[in-house]
Amino acid sequence: MKKASRLVQVVNLGRMGFKEAEIVQNKYKQYHIDSLHGKTPSASDTLLLVEHDPVYTVGIRSKNYEEETEKKLLATGADFVRTDRGGLITYHGPGQLVAYPIINLKHFKSSMKWYVCALEKTMIDTCRRFGLMANADQETGVWIEDRKIGAIGIHGSRFVTTHGISLNCNTDLDWYKHIVPCGIEDKGVTSLTEELEEEVKVQDAIWPFIESFKKQFDCDLSFEHLSNQDLSILKESELKTIQMRIKSAFKQKINNASYI
Repeated sequence: MKKASRLVQVVNLGRMGFKEAEIVQNKYKQYHIDSLHGKTPSASDTLLLVEHDPVYTVGIRSKNYEEETEKKLLATGADFVRTDRGGLITYHGPGQLVAYPIINLKHFKSSMKWYVCALEKTMIDTCRRFGLMANADQETGVWIEDRKIGAIGIHGSRFVTTHGISLNCNTDLDWYKHIVPCGIEDKGVTSLTEELEEEVKVQDAIWPFIESFKKQFDCDLSFEHLSNQDLSILKESELKTIQMRIKSAFKQKINNASYI
């Protein structure tokens, strides 16, 4: 089999607050931009995996969410963050696999439409590996019948991507009762656990997701430990709060992953 020429570094950030993960994203993004301007060596395409603390995030249409709405959501115990991604409001939290590809689309296909489609297919294929038939034929995101299981919210600048997708594994779906996810009414939300009627943790879904990403993006994956040089793109003051949370990426398949 011919080896793919594209290489993506997989980094598992573990459990991390949204704002902290946003710092990591932006540093990798800046590394790409500096590389495009010849300021640094060629930047690696990177797939960040993370599980967030409870947070409601809104996209560039955040003006639809007034201060009163923000206060109500903060009262639930979750954080509230306005971002530069596309899309409306969504929830991230424990039990949800979040993936942020920080990649230069010119290394793949220079099309945001293709990119969104590839992300959708990655989640659909991940669900398939659990024996579930998902689709992206309805509204934005990935669905099982009329129940949303995966969300997409991305940002692109000079072909460099940030933000990404979230896939509900064993998420507490009650958090969604406080919002209209992505502005889509009269439809529900679901998770791998809900559909399979047995618990599927984030760590159970990581390897199936990685395999699906590799397939859809036609790339090879690197699971090497981060070196000091890799970490140098972060300021030392920021490293103090997140360095201990950055875990080595996965070198072998998770033995207890229940996928087909």
